Amino acid sequence: MPRPSSHVSVKPVSLLQQSVIYLLAAIVSVLISRKLGFGSVLGYLAAGIVIGPFGLGFVDDPEHILHFAELGVVFLLFIIGLELKPARLWVMRRMVFGLGTAQVAFSALLLGALAMFVGLDTGTAVIVGLILALSSTAFVLQLLAERRELTTTHGRAAFSILLLQDLAVIPLIAILSFLGTASDTGFDPVQLAVAVLSLAGLIVGGRYALRPTLRMVAATKIPELFTATALLVVIGAAMLMQAAGMSMVLGAFIAGMLLADSEYRHQLEGDISPFKGLLLGLFFIAVGMSVNVGLLLEAPGRILLFVTALMLAKAAVLVPLAQVFGVCDRRSSFRLAALMSQGGEFAFVLFAIAARERLIDAALVDELILSVAVSMLLTPFAYLANELATRRMEVVESPAFDEPEDDRPEVIIAGFGRVGQIVGRLLHSVGKPFAALEIDPTQVDIVRRYGNRVHFGDAARLEVLRAAGAERARIFVIANADMETSLHIADTVTRNFPHLKIIARAHNRRHAHKLMDLGIDLIVRDTLHSSIKMGERVLADIGFDTAEVRRISNTFREHDEKLLIEQHAIHSSEEKLIQSARDTARELESILRDDLRK
Repeated sequence: MPRPSSHVSVKPVSLLQQSVIYLLAAIVSVLISRKLGFGSVLGYLAAGIVIGPFGLGFVDDPEHILHFAELGVVFLLFIIGLELKPARLWVMRRMVFGLGTAQVAFSALLLGALAMFVGLDTGTAVIVGLILALSSTAFVLQLLAERRELTTTHGRAAFSILLLQDLAVIPLIAILSFLGTASDTGFDPVQLAVAVLSLAGLIVGGRYALRPTLRMVAATKIPELFTATALLVVIGAAMLMQAAGMSMVLGAFIAGMLLADSEYRHQLEGDISPFKGLLLGLFFIAVGMSVNVGLLLEAPGRILLFVTALMLAKAAVLVPLAQVFGVCDRRSSFRLAALMSQGGEFAFVLFAIAARERLIDAALVDELILSVAVSMLLTPFAYLANELATRRMEVVESPAFDEPEDDRPEVIIAGFGRVGQIVGRLLHSVGKPFAALEIDPTQVDIVRRYGNRVHFGDAARLEVLRAAGAERARIFVIANADMETSLHIADTVTRNFPHLKIIARAHNRRHAHKLMDLGIDLIVRDTLHSSIKMGERVLADIGFDTAEVRRISNTFREHDEKLLIEQHAIHSSEEKLIQSARDTARELESILRDDLRK
């Protein structure tokens, strides 16, 4: 790649210094980008451009970090695999396989035709069209999330299309690798057999060995060991596919799909997400460093022509398709087009494979990668311009397509023992979706044998709660019996999800007071209701009539609830609590005896 003749060359002498540069550049760029409303992906790309060889030159060889950062893409595909349960795909089948397939096919045809028009041969044009038909999953979803538009009609349509595009990446990688190999050595049946056997081994081994392994590791109750196992599963599956001559992301994606319906799904997603986020950010920085900005200065007209053709062609396909499929009104279809008209992050990976396999000329790859990066840079501006241009359009509500209930739970239950199961059974009986989290793998295994849906996961971890859908839920039930665990969960939920209404189980009065310290007032104490019911039966059997029994129990319950609230102010002093309990007991005794004399 040609480099600009003048740039500051400051070469770090150690990996530690480079790490400081990456982190500092990421923090500063992302903060500025988010502040301007452009999202974090744009910030990462900008950071890479600034510190890379075509910017200030703090890092002059992005290739060594790019290979490591590709693990971010691997982890991203694993998490996408975790999300792709068969039930979810079935409910969204029309949007995913209908609208999504149509978008990829028609965009590829139009872009391929434009590529042939500018002089590319048919084979190269087809590859370029297919790659540029993909949009940026990370970029679009983050932009929608920051604008709180994920649940809008255009947000849901974008998600469906991106889901299909993510699925399309897998065969595209395999096809490019195969075409490159086939063009060099011809068809190799041995390599094909190795690939098929490796794929079969991953599927069979994942289906029958992964869950028992995760169950044994979870039983140790050592969080870092489970995290290490999750990383091993992802990286191991990726390396197996790479050794078989296939893509690493294919292995990670299959491993995710094999675990999508398991009880460990939320915990795995919570463990992997931080690594995915950091490494994906590093991947975008490395991509930014690899972008040959000098080309933009040498041939600005050619690059801007590529970018304009790319964005207008994809928009021209998306606007009519969204309306034909009936998922968006006119204004929303233009929003969808503005969101999805850029190239995707997988274009960097796919173009790199195409260049490596000598399917596309390296100089053209540089221009296409730069065009994709520029299209990403322009997307926030395109979206803003679209909003201004379509502000006066008449908005007509279009019916939203169904979403699987399991992925939009109204209630999350932490702890699925005796109490949690009864709450879950009540919800299930009235058809209300819920997500249940249980940290004890033995309990998870037992409950699932009886047909109940429960996920292994530590509800005190923020990543697990997010994976379980806490940001979209309405009610959070803390059914754990252990006081410390319960308080830890309550603290995490109240700090990070203030919109959730919390209903908590308390083991005793001290536990209840600790929960009240956290601002939780909907508290159900263990054994209180059952003990009062038992006491009512005793009173009835020793001669009290029904009206008297009901009056006594109601008075006792009201008095006890009042006492719980009053003692909250002094619960840190044992001496004051003892005195308060004695005074209240005498008061209650006096009230009940006076009442019985009437």
